[in-house]
Amino acid sequence: MEITKVTLKDLPEIVRIENLGFTPEEAGTKEQYQDRIEKLQDTFLVARIDEQIAGFVVGPAVKEKFVEDWMYENTPKNLPTGGNQIIFTIAVDPKFRGHSIGSRLLKAMEDNAEKAQRESISLTSLEKNLPFYLKNGFKNLGVADSEHAGETWYNLVKVVD
Repeated sequence: MEITKVTLKDLPEIVRIENLGFTPEEAGTKEQYQDRIEKLQDTFLVARIDEQIAGFVVGPAVKEKFVEDWMYENTPKNLPTGGNQIIFTIAVDPKFRGHSIGSRLLKAMEDNAEKAQRESISLTSLEKNLPFYLKNGFKNLGVADSEHAGETWYNLVKVVD
């Protein structure tokens, strides 16, 4: 497996994997992902196995400490250095789950954040996914101030060393 930066030709597979992992209310659209690919080149990573996309992780590097709902609709541009790494989405194709791809994507994002001198990595998660993030070193800071998809989300943060 190799982890690389996303390219625009990855868009159809990204959208396919997104829709396999999230409800229609939660999932990003093709247009949102095209915007993210264009704006977040440095913080949009793709796991590839034999040239096939197995999963991805994406989010902006911003001043804000936590994901805010407006960010999903209006993708912020990355700060060149400093700030905080936000994760909008981490998704793994169901046929590749159970092989630590998600954990490896988080580690690659953490390595990038460290090189860019980010203070933290944060994301919001549904309760059912909390054990995965806790296992990967994130701390649960409780219920997020989010109304995204009408779900209850939790703020998770990991300090970058």
